Amino acid sequence: MTFSNAQSLRMLRRPAIVRACGLGLAFALTATTALAAAPATSPAAAQAAQASVSQIDFKRGDGGAGRLILRFDGEGVAPDLRNQDGSIVVDVANARLPAELQRPLNVTDFATPVQRIDAKPYAGGTQLVLSTRGEFESLAYQSGNEYVVEIAPRTGKPAVGAPNADNVASAQARLANRPYSGRPVTFNFQDVPVRTVLQLIAEESNLNIVASDTVQGNVTLRLMNVPWDQALDIVLRAKGLDKRRDGNVVWVAPQPELAAFEKAKEDARIDLENRVDLTTDYIQINYHSAAAIFKALTEAKGIGGSGGQGGGGGTNENGFLSPRGRLVADERTNTLMISDIPKKVAQMRELIGVIDRPVDQVLIESRIVIATDSFARDLGARFGVQGRRIGNNTRVISGGLENNTTIIEDSEYEIPGGLNFNLPATTSTGLSPGAIAYTLLGANFAIDLELSALQQEGRGEVLSNPRVVTSNQREAVIRQGREVGYVTLTGGGTSGVATPNVQFKDVVLELKVTPTITSDDRVFMVVNVLKDEILRYIDTSIGQVPEIATREINTAVLVDDGQTVVIGGVYEFTDANSVAKVPFLGDVPFLGALFKKKSRSKDKAELLIFLTPKVMRVEKRS
Repeated sequence: MTFSNAQSLRMLRRPAIVRACGLGLAFALTATTALAAAPATSPAAAQAAQASVSQIDFKRGDGGAGRLILRFDGEGVAPDLRNQDGSIVVDVANARLPAELQRPLNVTDFATPVQRIDAKPYAGGTQLVLSTRGEFESLAYQSGNEYVVEIAPRTGKPAVGAPNADNVASAQARLANRPYSGRPVTFNFQDVPVRTVLQLIAEESNLNIVASDTVQGNVTLRLMNVPWDQALDIVLRAKGLDKRRDGNVVWVAPQPELAAFEKAKEDARIDLENRVDLTTDYIQINYHSAAAIFKALTEAKGIGGSGGQGGGGGTNENGFLSPRGRLVADERTNTLMISDIPKKVAQMRELIGVIDRPVDQVLIESRIVIATDSFARDLGARFGVQGRRIGNNTRVISGGLENNTTIIEDSEYEIPGGLNFNLPATTSTGLSPGAIAYTLLGANFAIDLELSALQQEGRGEVLSNPRVVTSNQREAVIRQGREVGYVTLTGGGTSGVATPNVQFKDVVLELKVTPTITSDDRVFMVVNVLKDEILRYIDTSIGQVPEIATREINTAVLVDDGQTVVIGGVYEFTDANSVAKVPFLGDVPFLGALFKKKSRSKDKAELLIFLTPKVMRVEKRS
């Protein structure tokens, strides 16, 4: 293992010496890079001259960033990145571009700052032009034969001009909106050992970085104004490494090595727990059912447990108990018995304490109002002429043959049997209308005339006020009404005799509601209201059958505590006019009123359902 304590190094050396060493290291790295890239007779350069671009890929990264990935089929390729007229240009001077990759790529659908990628040969090498939109920030890094360019949208306004206080504040605001908060650094390395890069990052971050002995290899980086913590993640991702941080100490190692270490640590913890003696605890359940809590805890991972109905038993594979733990529910005393290691028992007691709490209650008050308004006007008339003449032939006139016979045989004039027109004013309630009658009697004739009129108005209101109290998220039902019986015929068969049966129909007022109290002191209710009413009885050959009017509403509503809301309403309006008259005579002006009957009726009915929930707190909130 290699340990690099940047903070201790800074304490032992003066700042001037640190800067000098840093400049010397940068100069040495630059010189090494220049020598490596010199077009002399270097074997690496000769090999790079034969390299080519093997793949061009584009992906969408985190935060709407675009990632351009270039892969080469040779080593020693050194791409160059620059900004030009709002676009990003990547020049690869020592890698040719195959003909099948010389095509434009439309990447607008990825929703990144990059809109289009044009790949083309340029000066014996390759050039890629990334057309962008909006403000962006870019960085690039290379690992072996893979070169990655990341273009992320800029979250703040770019700094313009000299580095004054406003520009610094703007840059700090942009950094605060990004997931990385380290101080920006700039790296431009060609084939530098990873351990050297980690040492430079340790100097910039004032962290203690411990690199495993298995951390090997070189990396090529080109990072411009990138936070040091992001630069560290890029280096680790490029070389298949990972880190674990404990305070200001960071351990860097290959991912498999860290995974093996954590697995061994977890195995050791489990082995230690298996050696701990079990303890038994008894938890009294006060506001819930021990069987329900037992079922919830043992079926936490969908595997269930023996004795899930509240008897004995438990499960060895449980999200809340250890493999050796046992949980038993006793319904008679409403107690849970737990046997497990002390840490798990304490966790279970805390968990059950959260579940076993008194539940708030809700008072639901409903008002069902049925308002009716009726108006009826009826005008009618009765008219009749009866007469008899005796001579060679007897002649009789009246309103019917039966009355004519009575006049001939008994010399009696009957009313109303002898009327020619008999349509008096009538009402549905059977009330007697107002009337005026006139009769003219002669020796052998009689004239009868009666005019009747009636106007009726009625207003009514039916109020039902069911109320019910229930616990939070528990359904409550309240019913009031009766069962109405009626006769039906069944059977018959070969004998042809039907058997009468008496059946019953519920005519009830019912309120069914399930309330849920929300965190902002409102009540969400699933409501069903049913209001039945017997309108009349219909006579049949086997008895009377009731005609029932049903009013029902089924809905869900969110209401503030104590607020009244109208959850439903039905408005009905009926306007009817009718005329009964004698043809021709009823159309005569003025006199036609004696030969017609006119009726008009208006009925209004309105149904309104009001609902008011009131929360009844049974436990003080913390």
